[in-house]
Amino acid sequence: MSSIPHRWKRLAKQIKQFGRKLGLQQVGITDTELTASETHLLQWLKDNRHGDMDWMARYTDKRTQPDKLVKNTIRIISARLDYLPADCQDMESILSQQDKAYISRYALGRDYHKLMRHRLQKLARYVEKQVGAFGYRVFADSAPVMEKPLAEKAGLGWMGKHTNLLNKQAGSWFFLGEIYVDLPLPVDKPSQKHCGSCQICMDICPTRAITAPYQLDPRLCISYLTIEHKGSIPPALRPLIGNRVYGCDDCQIYCPWNRFADYTGETSFHPRHRLDDITLLELFAWDEETFLKKTEGSAIRRIGHERWLRNIAVALGNCQSNKEEITTILEAKSQDASELVKEHINWALANIRRLV
Repeated sequence: MSSIPHRWKRLAKQIKQFGRKLGLQQVGITDTELTASETHLLQWLKDNRHGDMDWMARYTDKRTQPDKLVKNTIRIISARLDYLPADCQDMESILSQQDKAYISRYALGRDYHKLMRHRLQKLARYVEKQVGAFGYRVFADSAPVMEKPLAEKAGLGWMGKHTNLLNKQAGSWFFLGEIYVDLPLPVDKPSQKHCGSCQICMDICPTRAITAPYQLDPRLCISYLTIEHKGSIPPALRPLIGNRVYGCDDCQIYCPWNRFADYTGETSFHPRHRLDDITLLELFAWDEETFLKKTEGSAIRRIGHERWLRNIAVALGNCQSNKEEITTILEAKSQDASELVKEHINWALANIRRLV
């Protein structure tokens, strides 16, 4: 560290200070060495744990060797942005009300990608004013980038046993973004792990998707099943999904470190269309036009109307209240539903009869 010229040390400090002025909660800097993460990724892919996420198996060299994705990259500026809104309904309360829809907290408001990229572009232009033209590229979940390992190396937090990034002062309710640069900036110390013997996240996971500490099988994960998975949800897992129609936050809700999490100040992330406290039947009534209108600018739109209905049909099948009304609505919707949705409606109707 002492061999690094003072100008780069000063610039690194300025980058972090200006990042906070832009509304980023923390900025760290790391190098491009990801050998251990590469080994883990290749084994993960060999075990076929990526399921439908074929994109994870593409460009693995660019994912694990940043300079192959952006030529001449030698440092990564990693940033985090809090997203948990203070004005959303209590998460445990919504999960306990089977007729309500639970939507992952990160998706209640607007999609974060544009906002994060905009902030990072401003940060990059600030750097350009300090040093002149330099090589860089901004990312916000927009390319083969190993966000969490890089953030861990940059000191933003550690990978918890649930494989989400955890920060001692901020928990895990935050987004990540990066700037790949060709500047010889000083690097920050990697974060140390602080999970200790705690395994609440493993015990609370509805589908036991956390198969061992720091090992997640996405094929069992409700977030994967309701967002990434394109086809039929395995019948054995449907009862475990409960009323979660887009993602799952259980491993974060019950993590002790999230007692220290801050609420976001970004109004863009606050709930829209009452998505933090809305019934399954109201959402199930959305036709495709309504779905597209209500999810404009939202991460939810990416799953499409068909998978939206698929997920809600499963949740309705798990509901033990309003059974007569739910049965009537499911039967009516089945008349014009796609084969995928109809399959899940038929399961829901059969499950409701079992629950009677």
